[in-house]
Order: sequence, then C-alpha cells, then structure tokens
Amino acid sequence: MAKDSKKKAPAKAAAATKAVAKKTAPKKVVAKKAGLPLPTALPRPLGKAKPTKALRKAEARHLLPLEVPTDSRAEVLDHLWETIESRRLAGDATISHSARLLARGTAKVAQKLGEEAVECVIEATLGNRQETVLESADVLYHLLVVWVDAGIRPEEVWAELARRQGISGIAEKAARPKGIIRAAQTTKLP
Repeated sequence: MAKDSKKKAPAKAAAATKAVAKKTAPKKVVAKKAGLPLPTALPRPLGKAKPTKALRKAEARHLLPLEVPTDSRAEVLDHLWETIESRRLAGDATISHSARLLARGTAKVAQKLGEEAVECVIEATLGNRQETVLESADVLYHLLVVWVDAGIRPEEVWAELARRQGISGIAEKAARPKGIIRAAQTTKLP
C-alpha cells in the first residue's frame, strides 16, 4: 500500500509541472497573411495611406449620430415629393433609385411601401427607437413614391388631413361612404 502512494505522488507532481509549463509557455505568433498581389500597372500603397481631408470630413458627417433639428417642418416632405417627381420626369433609372422604382410599375412601388411599413412595425414592436425613426423615414419616402406614381400631390393629402382636424375618428369613419365598405367586402371598417 505504501508503494502505491509513493508511485502516485511523483505522477501527480509531474502532471502539475506540465500544467504550469503550459500556462507559462510563450504563445505562438501567427504571421499575417499577405494580401492579394496587385497588378504591376497599379502603384503600390506605401504603408497605411492617410485618407484625404475631404474623405475624412465626409465620413465624419455620415457617421455622426442622428441629430434632430429643432426647426424641422413637414415642408421636407413637400421638397422630397418634388425631388421624386423630378426624377420620374427625368426617367434616368441608371442613376436614380426613385426613377428605377417608378419604372418597375405600380405593383412594385406598392410592394416596397408594404415592406418598409412591416420593417417599421417590427422595429417599433421590438422597442428599437432609433431603428423605428430610420424605418419611419423609409416609410414616408416610399409613401411619397406611391403618391408620385398615383399622381397625388401632397397638397391633396394635407387638405384631407386639415378637413379631418377636430373630427372624432369614430365620427369620421361613420361618415365615410358605404360604397367603400361594400367594395372592401367587410364590415370591419366602421
């Protein structure tokens, strides 16, 4: 029995020594992989080139946190509508996202509005305030694209909103023509 304990003691000591050696052993240095070779016609960059001042300023503007201007008004929507309308009239789908979207037809325009609305609802449901603001801007943009596609001017919508001011939502819905309910084939509207 004494012989067994003598054999186990040196084995335990050896195991402990190996564990300490592993912890204190220097780590292997992994060499960085060389980038892909550049064609000989291109100049080789010398180390890390410092970006130009214009690029740094542009990136700084782009990467700033969202700051809400205190003097913002709904006129920004009028201006955006005018921009989208001008892109539609120019019709250059190669450089304008609005023109490209409008060229794909009413169904695609409406589909994009629906997609953005769903994304906004998801972010709002998750409680992501900042993402909800960003998605709301997308919804408004795509709503304006729908207006341009349908030939609706912002003034028409503003007039309808002004007409509804001071009217209860319940009363406004009750005053809607019954033809809307028949066309929708539902009784859930009023």
